[in-house]
Amino acid sequence: MTGFDAVGAAYTAHSAGARGRLRHDLVERRLLAELPDRPCRILDVGCGSGEMTLRLASAGHRVTGADPSARMLAAAAGRLATRPRLSARVRWLRADIEELPLGGRRFDLVCCHGVLMYLDEPGAAMARLTGLVAPGGLLSVLAKNRHAIGVREALRGDRATARRLIESGADRSVGNLEVATRGDTAEELDRLAARYGLVPLPWQGVRIFHDHLDDSWSPTPAAYTEALELEWAASWRSPHRDLGHLVHTLARRPPCA
Repeated sequence: MTGFDAVGAAYTAHSAGARGRLRHDLVERRLLAELPDRPCRILDVGCGSGEMTLRLASAGHRVTGADPSARMLAAAAGRLATRPRLSARVRWLRADIEELPLGGRRFDLVCCHGVLMYLDEPGAAMARLTGLVAPGGLLSVLAKNRHAIGVREALRGDRATARRLIESGADRSVGNLEVATRGDTAEELDRLAARYGLVPLPWQGVRIFHDHLDDSWSPTPAAYTEALELEWAASWRSPHRDLGHLVHTLARRPPCA
């Protein structure tokens, strides 16, 4: 198993818990609110085990899930096999963000969630991603929030690490998957999207009040719903959204572009 396969396996386990589900529910709600009321062509770059790919296909869209890991794509295909009614709407593509063999195709929505944090810088990836967005289409980027680095550590009681990260202005930290990942700011991602011809939409902070919990968090259905609605309300509003562990930015290409 490669390093990224190991990360992917841990991420799959994380996604199955309430804390991971909170992230996916918040992002899915925003995407479905922004998409038109018709079947759309969607590209999910770095799809992993297919969580968002399958959610969007379940909503009636046609989705291509791309990932460089054969192990992750096999897991995604296994999940799809248990939901045969979605099979006509989903295709899998083994490719990373640097080499997407799409033959010039463009999409109504391009998702890139949890990928930029593993790259040295976001500029080249954003240039490639924006080029895949069709006129009137959307780019959705979910990235680690550079402004919030140190917050999780502080809330978990690791004050020494939190102080070191905050005082040094660190742009990366070690996450739950035991890998050091880099943070971006919503402002920089919006600036890059605008540079390549897209119009930024309001961004959201993701997992503000529940990020410091571990994957053993197991709320009742009612408590989970309360947590989700609290996070949704805060995700739009500063200063609360500025402390979210993740930032979710969206940008739209003008219809005539």
